[in-house]
Amino acid sequence: MKYVVDVNGDRVTVELDGAQVLIDGERLEVALTPVAGTPVRLVRIGEQVHRIVARRGASRGHWVLDVDGTRVVAEALDERMRAIKDLTAASASASGPAPLLAPMPGLVVRVAVAVGDPVSAGQGLVVIEAMKMENELRTTAAGVVTAIRAAPGQAVEKGAVLVELGPVPA
Repeated sequence: MKYVVDVNGDRVTVELDGAQVLIDGERLEVALTPVAGTPVRLVRIGEQVHRIVARRGASRGHWVLDVDGTRVVAEALDERMRAIKDLTAASASASGPAPLLAPMPGLVVRVAVAVGDPVSAGQGLVVIEAMKMENELRTTAAGVVTAIRAAPGQAVEKGAVLVELGPVPA
């Protein structure tokens, strides 16, 4: 089983294979021994032995570990859960209206809004022509047009800001 583990802000990959563990590509011999009647576990990694007490954190995969008397915060998720969490974090980080960017190089055919216009999520703002096809570019969130950076007939590169949006006034 392969895990992606964040330990105090550092990310490592851990693959478990019986008595062997692969940590960031380095193969190590390991053993875990519980100390009867206590929350303590002894972990042998190669020739080193560490005393560990592990407590579950507030959410799935979070752990607070005492390793030889030093507190360590860790998050251990399998590859699939780590990928899902990273993707949802990336998409959730943007809040409010984002600027409309050109998804590809092309020629601006039409700008359907003016500065000050309120726009709703999914509304078409700009039409660009690329590879002999017209593409209507839509906003992902409601907002108000604060600036227009493109004009009909203008050639734009991929990633160029076409329309800037601000939040809807309360």
